[in-house]
Amino acid sequence: MTQSSGIMAPDILCVGSVLWDIIGRSSASMRLGADVPGRITRLPGGVAMNIAMTLRRFGMTPALLTAIGRDAEGQELVAACHRMGLITDHAYRSDDLPTDRYMAIEGANGLIAAIADAHSLEAAGDKVLAPLSDGRLGTSDAPWRGLIALDGNLTEALLHDIARSALFAQADLRVAPASPGKAARLTPLLAHSGATLYVNLEEANILAHTNAETAAEAAEALLARGAARVLVTDGGRACADGKRGAGVIKGQPPHVMVARVTGAGDTFMAAHIVAEQRGTPRQDALAAALRAAATYVSGEIGT
Repeated sequence: MTQSSGIMAPDILCVGSVLWDIIGRSSASMRLGADVPGRITRLPGGVAMNIAMTLRRFGMTPALLTAIGRDAEGQELVAACHRMGLITDHAYRSDDLPTDRYMAIEGANGLIAAIADAHSLEAAGDKVLAPLSDGRLGTSDAPWRGLIALDGNLTEALLHDIARSALFAQADLRVAPASPGKAARLTPLLAHSGATLYVNLEEANILAHTNAETAAEAAEALLARGAARVLVTDGGRACADGKRGAGVIKGQPPHVMVARVTGAGDTFMAAHIVAEQRGTPRQDALAAALRAAATYVSGEIGT
């Protein structure tokens, strides 16, 4: 389906980081200062991008609201998006800001360290949201009423504005922090009646100001803090889906050999969105998301 302008009409907006992931992986366990053989890859990434790629793989049509430079890396990134069928027509393209990057080191014992250079997205600020107000995707009088996947790489001030903006008031917001270090940025969104938060146990404890030991306990704490809905993961341990007025349910991830971890949470979130869009019952949607994440970390599918 296309709009009259010829631009493909999206069924979900992915707002946040779209960048190059530079990942070094080794099959060896690593410690501080380790120098080991492995593989280094560069792939399209970022929270919004990872979610969009999974959504597209499951048949949805995502549009990216993000900042991408007009440098060579940005041109390559946009071309990669087009090859995957992702809509970039609404992305903010800057002549002055470089394309963002993320660098991580992963070993057999998991993520060792990572640095997210999302300064261009932060510098672009509310420019990335312009299509929601200028008529391309909505206006304040006729806001976007569909799905929006939102990531915590946006600035704290912008996330605060989004939580109170008429442009997002009617949206089905699906929210993910970029990392535990940025989880607190999502606090204003706890009060949004249409927001579903996807967090891991550490992030949930930061948002809830608690020390829950299980995902279910953390979900209960976030509901008590005012959240409408939360999904809390905890690696290979039981995860939880908490919904205001409907309580907390749990799901157990399949046991798999872990080949990679970067992007697993984004895959879980995207798969859950797709399952719910298909009308899958709540418990089954949680199970479907856990299977998709397990398949991803096992390395059985491409990024």
